[in-house]
Amino acid sequence: MSLRPFTVAYGGLPLEGEARDGELTWQTLICADRTPSAGLVVGVAEFPPGGHLKFHRHDPAEFYFCLAGSATVHAGDQAMPIAPDVAAFIPGGTEHAIVAGPEGLKLLYGFARDTFAGIEYDYTGRPFG
Repeated sequence: MSLRPFTVAYGGLPLEGEARDGELTWQTLICADRTPSAGLVVGVAEFPPGGHLKFHRHDPAEFYFCLAGSATVHAGDQAMPIAPDVAAFIPGGTEHAIVAGPEGLKLLYGFARDTFAGIEYDYTGRPFG
């Protein structure tokens, strides 16, 4: 697939998610194996109230931008609250997790990689709390 400008609408894409990841679903918006793009993976993740993404790490850095709701992002030894219009940066290799607030969470996430499938998640088993 050759690179070209494009648009993609959130909501009309396949819903993804796995139970081992925590309690969330996501839609991949930009990904080279699905769109005429390269070097960028972007998606929207949604968490139910109190939902979570278990502690994990991966090589590429990642960003989160809160669209709705709230959460605590645990990264390294920090607990960072996020709410609408707040962004978070997680350096590559940093152990991190998310716990959604009582109203749930909707966030935009992204990686500087070609494909989501090319990102290897290492679930560390670290407990919440």
